[in-house]
Amino acid sequence: MPATIGRVECRSFGAPAEVRTFEKGKVELVNIGGAMIGRATFQPGWKWSTCIKPLAKTETCQVAHYGYQLSGTMVIRMEDGTETTLRAGDIVNLPPGHDGWVVGNEPVVFIDFQGMRDYGKKS
Repeated sequence: MPATIGRVECRSFGAPAEVRTFEKGKVELVNIGGAMIGRATFQPGWKWSTCIKPLAKTETCQVAHYGYQLSGTMVIRMEDGTETTLRAGDIVNLPPGHDGWVVGNEPVVFIDFQGMRDYGKKS
C-alpha cells in the first residue's frame, strides 16, 4: 500500500476565516495550504478608485490579482490607459497599477488566488 504523503485540506467560502466589507462590496477570505484565497463581490456602481482607494491610500490598485470571474462584467484600466473588459468565465492575471469598475446591473463575483491578503484593509 502506498504511503500517505500529506493531508487533504478543505475549506469553504460558506465558512470564511474573515469577511471584509467596504462600500458596495465585500471580500470573503479562506486560508488554505498557506495561501489566502478571496471571493470578492462587487455590487453595481462599485469602482476601485471610489470604494477602495480611500482605504488603500494609493492612486491605483498596487496588488496583483490572479483569478477567475464567476459573474458580471468589469472593466480594468491600467495606468497606461489600456482597458480590458472581464466577463463571467474569464481567467485573469492582472498586474499592479490598475483601476476597475462594475459595468451593468449584475454583481461581479471574482475568486482571487493571489491578491486578497490585505484587500479592503485600511492602510
